[in-house]
Amino acid sequence: MNGHPTKPQPLAGFPRDAAAAVHTVLADIDDTLTTDGRLTARAYGALEALRDAGLRVVPVTGRPAGWCDHIARMWPVDAVVGENGAFWMWHDARAGRLRARHLLDDAARAELAGRLDAVRERILREVPGCAPASDQFCRLYDLAIDFREDVAPLPPGAIDRIVALMREAGMSAKVSSIHVNGWFGSWDKLATTRLMMRERFGIDLDAERARCVFVGDSPNDAPMFAHFPNAVGVANVLDFRDRLDALPAWITRSRCGAGFAEVAQLLIDARGGAAA
Repeated sequence: MNGHPTKPQPLAGFPRDAAAAVHTVLADIDDTLTTDGRLTARAYGALEALRDAGLRVVPVTGRPAGWCDHIARMWPVDAVVGENGAFWMWHDARAGRLRARHLLDDAARAELAGRLDAVRERILREVPGCAPASDQFCRLYDLAIDFREDVAPLPPGAIDRIVALMREAGMSAKVSSIHVNGWFGSWDKLATTRLMMRERFGIDLDAERARCVFVGDSPNDAPMFAHFPNAVGVANVLDFRDRLDALPAWITRSRCGAGFAEVAQLLIDARGGAAA
């Protein structure tokens, strides 16, 4: 566990001076920005309002490269970390093009493809009711197994079995609010966000962690919750309390995207900005 309180504190108690000092907002996507699988106008507007207020905004997600291409191009964000840290992408406005920084090259990814396929087939045989995530076709690095997005929700034991099979095969495995993601590599959301902040923005994430806020909701966000002293969980983070290795310092009143909008409003208010 981290040094945060054993129970997250209400977001209303977030010190105003600490909020005013924040320069970067990092956020998970599924069930943090989205609500019931949809990106609401309120949550999207909160992203735009944060950037308009002068904050750096970076989604950090388990979603695939295909999604991240769209997000980096189309959303009001400064970059996006995808597939739980396998890469990051950003839109270079000056050059008018999308850019990406991958942790593995094409040859390494191709070498791993057969191993990913073998693990997938074993999981599908041994865990009834699960399925490859619908976005698997646009993933470059990881295997995403759906346990409640497009399939009937599976019990905790089935989720644990998926994780065990991935780890038995030598994969890293993380549970999100909808998928179990597995990959052959040692990266995670925090490690790649640290690298991205240094290479892309010239910021030492460890030295500046008090001036960054991460907002999340699920077990694969635990490394981020542990690292950032002002990490925030949207209210539904407590749905996974028994599976979290670290809890956030703060928690919103509202679930999902409405909770993210609460965080945005607090940060903007602290800077003396307009409503999100």
